[in-house]
Amino acid sequence: MTTTQPTTHQGPSFLKGHGTENDFVIVPDADGRIELSAAAVARLCDRRAGIGGDGLLRVVRSAAHPEAAGMAGEAEWFMDYRNSDGSIAEMCGNGVRVFARYLQRAGLAGAGDLAVATRAGVRRVHIAKTDPDGALGEITVGMGAAALPAGEVTVTVGGRSWLARNINMGNPHAVAFVDSLDDAGNLYTAPTVSPAAAYPAGVNTEFVVDRGERHVAMRVHERGSGETRSCGTGACAVMVAAARRDGADPAITGRPVTYTVDVPGGRLVITERADGEIEMTGPAVIVAEGTIDPEWLDAPSV
Repeated sequence: MTTTQPTTHQGPSFLKGHGTENDFVIVPDADGRIELSAAAVARLCDRRAGIGGDGLLRVVRSAAHPEAAGMAGEAEWFMDYRNSDGSIAEMCGNGVRVFARYLQRAGLAGAGDLAVATRAGVRRVHIAKTDPDGALGEITVGMGAAALPAGEVTVTVGGRSWLARNINMGNPHAVAFVDSLDDAGNLYTAPTVSPAAAYPAGVNTEFVVDRGERHVAMRVHERGSGETRSCGTGACAVMVAAARRDGADPAITGRPVTYTVDVPGGRLVITERADGEIEMTGPAVIVAEGTIDPEWLDAPSV
């Protein structure tokens, strides 16, 4: 990890937050001066030897980042998201909520509407007002429209296979409906998804069961992170897959459809509007903040 700032004993600051227990290391870097290598991200996200997280959110002004400069007119802030292994990802729905909560905490955004730049484009966010008792309001993210690529895909775990729905939410997903969430196995390793050509950059794989009318539960293996307690884009992909399976398509009916999606870390509410826009609503919490020891981070891995 390198920085153009003068060398001091004080390392870069960080925060830790989560959205339905999908947790992230947050690194504020408004002027884009910090260079985070894949190895540095992996060290920070290590749950035993680092801070620990499913991923890392670097908070950068869009104008200061080459990938986001073209979005600076729409969104002041860019979410530079990395998976826990250090690889770059296009989008993270829970991450956007936590990112917005950080901006609110830092006084860089208030309750109301906000735009956040991501590698999947600008995402519209609404931060609900704080309740009179002090409870933070939930955050709604406009996740864009789902793309449903043609062709069947198959998910295989432990010798069992299921047909799955190929859905792209700015990042790729394979959604399989199963009899029990235990069918997903331990999810320490990625399920086999075929044909591999359907997902040249890897895939997030969701396993889904029904809980009631327009109510489902899921587990997920996120590429580059393994099983996580929640996945926002995955919950949106699951909602779309469930709606199409159930014969609901707002583009045809002209009416929005809403599903409740239970994840191991909590609950998300997903709505698909008639114009195709998908909205995800859920909590976001900041739990800690501090500084990173630069000597530890820059030390050779052993």
